[in-house]
Amino acid sequence: MGESVSTLSYGSWPSPVDAALAAAHDGRPDDVAFVGDEVWWTAPRPTEGGRRTLVRRHPDGTEEPVLPAPWNVRSRVIEYGGRPWGAVQTDSGPLVVFVNFADQRLYAFTPGGGEPRPLTPLSTVGGGLRWIEPDPYPERGEVWCVLEEFTGEGPTDLRRVPVAVPLDGSAAGDRGAVRELAPERHRFVTGPRLSPDGRRAAWLAWDHPRMPWDGTELIVAEVGPEGTFQDARTLAGGPEESVAQADWAPDGTLLHVSDRTGWWNLYRDGQPLCAREEEFGGPLWKLGQRWFAPLDSGLIAVLHGRGAAVLGILDPETGEVVDAAGPWTEFAPALAAHGERVVAVGASAHSGFEVVELDARTGRARVIGAPHEDATDPAYYPQPQIRTFQGPDGREIHAHLYPPHNPGCRAPDGELPPYVIWAHGGPTSRAPLVLDLEIAYFTSRGIGVAEVNYGGSSGHGREYRNRLREQWGVVDVEDCAAVAVALAEEGTADPERLAVRGGSAGGWTSAASLAGTDVYACGTILYPILDLTGWGTGETHDFESQYLESLIGPYAEVPDRYTERSPAQHAESVTAPFLLLQGLDDVICPPVQCERFLERMAGRGVPHAYLTFEGEGHGFRRAETMVRALEAELSLYAQTFGLTPPGVPTLELSR
Repeated sequence: MGESVSTLSYGSWPSPVDAALAAAHDGRPDDVAFVGDEVWWTAPRPTEGGRRTLVRRHPDGTEEPVLPAPWNVRSRVIEYGGRPWGAVQTDSGPLVVFVNFADQRLYAFTPGGGEPRPLTPLSTVGGGLRWIEPDPYPERGEVWCVLEEFTGEGPTDLRRVPVAVPLDGSAAGDRGAVRELAPERHRFVTGPRLSPDGRRAAWLAWDHPRMPWDGTELIVAEVGPEGTFQDARTLAGGPEESVAQADWAPDGTLLHVSDRTGWWNLYRDGQPLCAREEEFGGPLWKLGQRWFAPLDSGLIAVLHGRGAAVLGILDPETGEVVDAAGPWTEFAPALAAHGERVVAVGASAHSGFEVVELDARTGRARVIGAPHEDATDPAYYPQPQIRTFQGPDGREIHAHLYPPHNPGCRAPDGELPPYVIWAHGGPTSRAPLVLDLEIAYFTSRGIGVAEVNYGGSSGHGREYRNRLREQWGVVDVEDCAAVAVALAEEGTADPERLAVRGGSAGGWTSAASLAGTDVYACGTILYPILDLTGWGTGETHDFESQYLESLIGPYAEVPDRYTERSPAQHAESVTAPFLLLQGLDDVICPPVQCERFLERMAGRGVPHAYLTFEGEGHGFRRAETMVRALEAELSLYAQTFGLTPPGVPTLELSR
């Protein structure tokens, strides 16, 4: 006999996926690398204050966290960080160099050989000294990396330059002992990659107002006898060509990913290896992201696809790509190779991200670390659909649809479900199709979710990305609304119970949607941008301080556009209830943006709540924060849509 199915209204279904369960499984392994024959990576610890630890996989297959609390392996360079550690195998064991989040110093240590020891000094100027992409070279007595150095108290008073830090600790109290490898020529640089013969170095660079997905330069220099870079020259890239990654093959040829054709494709010494209308790269939001890794055999491990990134092996002589067999349908830009072994971080719609190893000789792929374990009965997991909708002017809009799903419940005949439209951050990013227990938190209770990869999202070529140029707050809002309306018109969603939700740039889209459309009954806005004039003139960090030049237009030329599109300037147009969530330590989208918006909402009688979180920055990392945020969001929908979810604290709404 099968279990009985209860008939209950959408949004009131009991679910084993509670907020604590979703929070405990937030985050993913990242920054994978080989240390000798071992595989190491960073891993999230949401229940330990949101820190990231370093994990090693021993030859017998066991995993061991290398750094106990409070060590937190994470860099703040460009605020989004990137690869915060590097290691090499020595006669005395692994030599590890990492960035500690609390003080942003570089530390070196050998597991079992005592406490980590600092390699770099502290600075009281502005945000101090920050480091990223450390590559230790014991034979040189140095670790090469990128230094981000504040020269004043303002968020844009800084410089970035490739440097060499002594491994003997002599720079721990002396900034002068840090050797700069090249003159400061560009605003942004990635970590230098040393050629196999040690004679050349390659790195990427770009300048304001470009973002790295707009245009970067691939620079190569000779490594002089003193260990400094000489005769630097640009080999690829430019204002309208984005080079996302560069690396040396074992034979000394230089590989790079460029979107010069409109798609990020792979090149060897300037020649295309696999010309396809697919992406073999992506937006460089974090320094050290890797979409390809050369193998000793001459083959190349690649991530590629349209709207998703899968793992394959490219034969550069034939242009053929053979994809890894397995359940994984999405891989993070975190590849590493050792001999013919490839390690990656993969997930699917039914499994979270896990560390995957591929043997390029046999084609065998297997999970070797952070294995997915079902946190609850997988019958409660979302069952996604890949959809393409039509927007204004007939343009395509890509989306992932997650209908309400609960094996123990059904809705009464004739009832249509509420839906929440999710707008991803970035905005030059995309929503991956992977198992997300935050989505399951809603779908298992009878609330549908639609993730919209609106115009401007990555994964579909440069033309699709460019749809958002000077159209932010227009195209993203229109595309999200078009999906919502289409779901209502086709009878999938209740037109009276639609919500919009997003964080960061998605928070902007959510707020702009509430101010500029009448599609949604309520909205959830997380750590958002709300006032373009303020955000574009000093209220954010250096990396994105001129992002609006392409998203909105040059401020000096179109200042009125900044006012016209800002939700903070149109508070009178917001009539739907909303929830505002903000980390108080956020320097990317600071709390002042929310405060200014709320000042203009005061006395208007619109139900709303504003929750702030000490110790949280841009994006929530602590389990207790995520629990509070999820439960508050569900309560907003319950109060707005007339739902009765069991066991959810009631969010107090002000007017």
